[in-house]
Amino acid sequence: MLIVIFGENCTGKSTLADKIKSIMPCEITAGKDYLRLAKNEEIARKIFIDKLLDSVNGENLIHIISDKEQLRWIPEGAVRILVTADIETIKSRFAKRMGGKLPEPVKNMLERNHGSFDNEPHELHVVANVTDLDLLCDQLISGNFS
Repeated sequence: MLIVIFGENCTGKSTLADKIKSIMPCEITAGKDYLRLAKNEEIARKIFIDKLLDSVNGENLIHIISDKEQLRWIPEGAVRILVTADIETIKSRFAKRMGGKLPEPVKNMLERNHGSFDNEPHELHVVANVTDLDLLCDQLISGNFS
């Protein structure tokens, strides 16, 4: 099964991936991990896209995306999970990553990009600090996405 977890920075994508991995064996990839597959970026991307396609009906793979460009690589049959958070949660989490202070240009960038994934197609939607991850994992395992 291919599970794609996508959304803005600091929404909880990695936390969700780790939770899913705790209940089902899987590999987790993120961002530009695919570059390790070959010295040439184009070749690495092709190998990775083939790997994504193979995993739709093969071994479990979770791919975490925070770059909308990578959504184009996702094959039909993948389970897409959108992860969102309110802007204050995102800014607070990002500030922690930066040693407690959020520089004004970073704050502006986060505000400008907020909601950029909201209209992308998805089977499941996780809202940070609201969604019950255990229930979501049950839905994922059962294939019940309603």
